[in-house]
Amino acid sequence: MRETLKPVVNVRGAPLRQYEYLVITVAPGEHVPTAYQRLREHAEYGKWELERSTLYMGGQRKYLMRRKVLRVERTLEVY
Repeated sequence: MRETLKPVVNVRGAPLRQYEYLVITVAPGEHVPTAYQRLREHAEYGKWELERSTLYMGGQRKYLMRRKVLRVERTLEVY
């Protein structure tokens, strides 16, 4: 099982900051319940939501998860 965190880039090259994406790839020989357990853990503890799941010919699975990027603004002025 492989996990990749990918930034999303718009046309001009500046990063879009509404969502961040996590790609989880499961090899054909791996057990599907193990992958589902990993997805549940990410959803529960990391606040990820499943956006898309893809099953490829040959048995490989790919899960695209996303979560909102929280912007934190500075509340104190530092001089």
